[in-house]
Amino acid sequence: MKLNKFAERLTELRNYHNISQERLSEMLFVKQNTVSMWETGEREPSYDTLLKLSKIFNVTTDYLLGNIDY
Repeated sequence: MKLNKFAERLTELRNYHNISQERLSEMLFVKQNTVSMWETGEREPSYDTLLKLSKIFNVTTDYLLGNIDY
């Protein structure tokens, strides 16, 4: 199964910043398996969570969603 761009970007950013799925789940007040499902493309985060992720990783929501590559 090909991952969607968001799933790829989230995994890439999380690994780059050396943040475990468990730690990210704690930062966002969600379960670890929720982060896992985002990274496999099984689920998508809410709009509010997407904004929080963009702040955590200091990127735009457009970058996270794969709309831009910088």
